[in-house]
Amino acid sequence: MSFDEVPMSETEIQREARALGDPTRYSIFRRIADADGPLSVAELTAFVGLNHNAVRQHLAVLKDAGLVSEERELRTRPGRPSLLYRLHPEAAGKWSTLGSYEWLARLLAEAVHEGASVRDVGRRDGRRRGASDGGDAVDRMEVELLRGGFRPTRVDRATTTDFVLGRCPFEEVAATNPHEVCQLHLGLAEGLADSLGDVTVERLVKKDPRRAGCRLVISRATH
Repeated sequence: MSFDEVPMSETEIQREARALGDPTRYSIFRRIADADGPLSVAELTAFVGLNHNAVRQHLAVLKDAGLVSEERELRTRPGRPSLLYRLHPEAAGKWSTLGSYEWLARLLAEAVHEGASVRDVGRRDGRRRGASDGGDAVDRMEVELLRGGFRPTRVDRATTTDFVLGRCPFEEVAATNPHEVCQLHLGLAEGLADSLGDVTVERLVKKDPRRAGCRLVISRATH
């Protein structure tokens, strides 16, 4: 079994298979999975040629099955934020979609090719991820951790915020190469903080990747 062939329970398989059994719904799922970024209902409506209500119903089924995630657009301009849909981070690698290990392999290959540290490569990727949208920096950090499949639990303190990471998306690799994977994650968080501004990564407290529970501690900048 390759890393991205995600083992699933029989219940998960049945639920996801039922959701993808409808040809139109499968087309919507593939469009979301293959997109470079999140897609709006309007974009998906134009793609399949159905009305908004029909597309929303299909999206609700995909969301309930854990195949896509829904988020509200972060915007600074007037107007009601749109709902956006992307491949659920924990669905990556299922149903012939690209998994998180492709991302990991790309960054590790960059580090080898450039002779750079994995932390520096992760920091560069973090800056890219945090370079769009707007809004509160801690909220954005939480969103990006969710998108990465880390299942963060947020604990706000007087001067810091802790994110307890409920899942390591690279558990298999981290179990045998914890230093490299943890350094990559630390660099990613530092790059996000650099790009978002107003926050600084204080430390990453490492735990057994099979049990998860690593703790990312960040602080807000003082002005």
